[in-house]
Amino acid sequence: MVRPRGTDGALLSSLPWTLMALVFSLAPHVPFIPIWITAAFLGCAGWRYVIEKQRRALPGTWVRALLALGCFLGVLATYGGISGVGPGSALLAIMAALKLLETRKRRDQFVLLFLSIFLVMSSLLREQYLWSLPYMLLSILVVMTAWLRMSAGKSQTARQSFATGGRLLMYAAPLAIVMWIFFPRISTPFWAVPIDTSRASSGISDTMSPGDISQLSMSDEVAFRVSFDGAIPEPRDRYWRGLVLTRFNGRTWSAREPGISRFARDQIEIIGERVDYNITLEPTRQQWLFALDMPYTWSLSKTFMGPQQQLARSIPIDQRISYNATSYTDYRVQTDLSRQYRIWYSDLPEGSNPRTAELAREMRAAAGSDRAFVNAVLDKLNQEEYYYTLEPPPLGSNPVDRFLFETRRGFCEHYASAFSVMMRSAGIPTRIVLGYHGGELNPMGGHLTVRQSDAHAWTEIWIADLGWHRVDPTAAVAPERIEMSASDAAFDGIRAAWGFTAPSRLLHQMALTWDALNTKWNEWILGYGPETQNSFMQWLGMNEPSWRKMLLTLVCLVIGIIMLISVILMVRYRPPAKDAAAIHYQRFVKKTGLDPQTGETPCVFALRAQEAGIIPSEAVAAITEAYMVARYGPGGDTSLERLKHAVSAIG
Repeated sequence: MVRPRGTDGALLSSLPWTLMALVFSLAPHVPFIPIWITAAFLGCAGWRYVIEKQRRALPGTWVRALLALGCFLGVLATYGGISGVGPGSALLAIMAALKLLETRKRRDQFVLLFLSIFLVMSSLLREQYLWSLPYMLLSILVVMTAWLRMSAGKSQTARQSFATGGRLLMYAAPLAIVMWIFFPRISTPFWAVPIDTSRASSGISDTMSPGDISQLSMSDEVAFRVSFDGAIPEPRDRYWRGLVLTRFNGRTWSAREPGISRFARDQIEIIGERVDYNITLEPTRQQWLFALDMPYTWSLSKTFMGPQQQLARSIPIDQRISYNATSYTDYRVQTDLSRQYRIWYSDLPEGSNPRTAELAREMRAAAGSDRAFVNAVLDKLNQEEYYYTLEPPPLGSNPVDRFLFETRRGFCEHYASAFSVMMRSAGIPTRIVLGYHGGELNPMGGHLTVRQSDAHAWTEIWIADLGWHRVDPTAAVAPERIEMSASDAAFDGIRAAWGFTAPSRLLHQMALTWDALNTKWNEWILGYGPETQNSFMQWLGMNEPSWRKMLLTLVCLVIGIIMLISVILMVRYRPPAKDAAAIHYQRFVKKTGLDPQTGETPCVFALRAQEAGIIPSEAVAAITEAYMVARYGPGGDTSLERLKHAVSAIG
């Protein structure tokens, strides 16, 4: 028997809803998957609709097999593998598109709608944005409407199906909320999928090569958010320490791999007041953590301090994390440095940047002391024609020489690198710190938002009896960059000079509002972990909450909600009460001893009752007339009373 390949148009009424559900499910993935997959998806959807509308034949098995193989190889070539959120989402999308080309019956549409739900849920593996929940609910509502449209009668409108789907979601909402609140949270998930962060953005790298980049691409993407327990430090103290670069090959500064140092924190001598705060860090796919300079304690597990007082984690940060930390903005670090380390921190490749080295030695000899030499270099950068710009010219070989003596234009990396080379040329131990500086205060949320555009580089020099001391050469050239962050400068005329595009005040206020909402979403919803859950349970009155107590509470609440929903449905769909006239007439029918036939009218039944002769014909006619008037006529108490007496009169 040959299987039919053509279509009969039976799916034409429900197919557009299925296609709409698939489009809603694919939309969150579009920014992350290759454009050819989106084009293939839309092409297959349009092709399938034309096939159904024009009653054409579906593509043959070999055609579908070749398309599937080609798309699979395309995903494999694009991603270099098929595991992970990116390749998995791409494969799921292309599977749904190709499934359309073999959809013949409603059963196949059910499979497509199941794929739609998987596509919606898989978008949450990348990120749970503030808009993710309402969009997911809308997508599920469209999928449910498509399901209902497949079995809807001709008299049922799309609006009615949509309303039915909405009611079903409303019935499910209390169960979902209760399960989300009371299901016991654990500190480590059973499984985790790394977030797809393949989109490039400017920020922190583990190497720094001033001169290789002729234009710095600024990004307003959030790096992390900070909430302080007390007063917020002044802008000049908002240095967010990341990684430390110690090796220089003449062009590029680089850092060592993260390593644990048992003595790093002991080398910190705290002087000023402590600063307590919480950081919510966006995924970076790196191990480095950021903390206010100088960090002293932290709450995040699997986190350690490296030999240059930098914080790192033993695993890459593939998901948004939150941690508490304590820092001191007034401190001393490692006031005693061995001769071996002094030499190591002063090392420069032989023959690199000779003009800078010669200038440094001359200035050091003229200054007479290390501190005077440092001040002389900063005065040079401040008083001579050096400019802060995000579009410096390329430098070529010996980049520090060309920057200091020729171009004289650069951003923080250029000045930090040039200053460090001059310090090391004079025998002063120096290292470069990469991190962020500043942060924009959100008055609505009361937190600081540190963006990728706030990425910054500064130096630390070692001086006897003072230890490692922070020196930011950028402050000598562009002090406004230190007094206010890049985002703070947006409306003070500096942003345009640095190459930013200044937004309107209204748009900026809207951005702050959205950021405050995002922060609360991250704190209350995405940050609802074991500690938050325990605190909430105690607030509800549950003393010493344990997983047994919460599971028992969850089960009881779920049962209670299901019973409540069942009662609501029973009341809503209960059969209508019998009419009083029908009750009296039913007594009459029972006294006749006859069974009414399907579709038999009262008048036809009266003829049969009269022929049977069990009840007098006059009584049958009177009861039938009274019933017709009471049930279908103007009615009223008089008609109903007349029927009641007529039925009672026959005994």
